[in-house]
Amino acid sequence: MNPYNVCRRGKRSLQFRVKQSGWKTISSERHFGNAHLEVVTDHVQTPARTTPRSWTIVHRKAAVIIAPMTRDGKMLLIHQERIPIREAIWEVPSGQIDVVAGIDDTGQSAETIEQVALRELREEAGYQLAPDGELIPLGFYFSSPGFTDERGYLFLARPVERCREQSAADEGESILDCREFSIEEVRRMIAKNEIRDANTLSVCARLCAPGLISVAGH
Repeated sequence: MNPYNVCRRGKRSLQFRVKQSGWKTISSERHFGNAHLEVVTDHVQTPARTTPRSWTIVHRKAAVIIAPMTRDGKMLLIHQERIPIREAIWEVPSGQIDVVAGIDDTGQSAETIEQVALRELREEAGYQLAPDGELIPLGFYFSSPGFTDERGYLFLARPVERCREQSAADEGESILDCREFSIEEVRRMIAKNEIRDANTLSVCARLCAPGLISVAGH
């Protein structure tokens, strides 16, 4: 069984489709699609309700979310302009997963999810794993399950160090800065609502739960 729950649909592989055990799609109408997302209205019978319901859904590629930690325990955040909210915010590096090695067969260059995470770390933050570093998977979360099946795969990368050579920036991104923050500074930014994106809040919660970091106030 594929651990990433990939579902192929026609010629295009919609990666990381949510498991549908006990659910039945009666019909599906496609409204829009591009390289990043697909908008459909599905008529679905659920395990708890025999009467089918219609729901408009955005199928979106899965993403990787990386919490980079330096050797002295600081977390890297990037300051990035986000056009949908018309604001620049501090957040952890992240990026969509295009093609996964061993899963898709589209002729495109494929990477493992871990390779995507490390590439995004280099491209967005200009950092890489130290020779003795490790990339720790922390599971995944659903970004907004009321309208999309998008999921984000969470990782802790530690320790990280600056890259000797900077990777070429993605023309579609506008990253203004990258800084190291102490965990106490991150805690204060969350408390003051200065960090408010789902990716960063989710990975911080996932780091706190097993005690990998502590954001308890002093």
